[in-house]
Amino acid sequence: MSLAELREEIESIDREIVELIARRTYVAETVAHVKEAQDKPTTDESQEQRVMDRAGENAERFDVDSNLVKAVFRLLIELNKVEQRDKR
Repeated sequence: MSLAELREEIESIDREIVELIARRTYVAETVAHVKEAQDKPTTDESQEQRVMDRAGENAERFDVDSNLVKAVFRLLIELNKVEQRDKR
């Protein structure tokens, strides 16, 4: 593959990543509505831990740096929590 083709491939992957983040954010917003309707707290530490554990397992499965993947997921979780708090 040429450099230009490789860069096109990265561009395509980047679009997919953004699309997946948008989908995840939409579902997290829906979770926030359900939590609010059920009068549940925004933060669920046990669920956050399950997400982080799963992120680490997936990182290992795909041979990606676990710390990097967990950092990305920690950021996603924190952003979702901020949005959930703002909407209450």
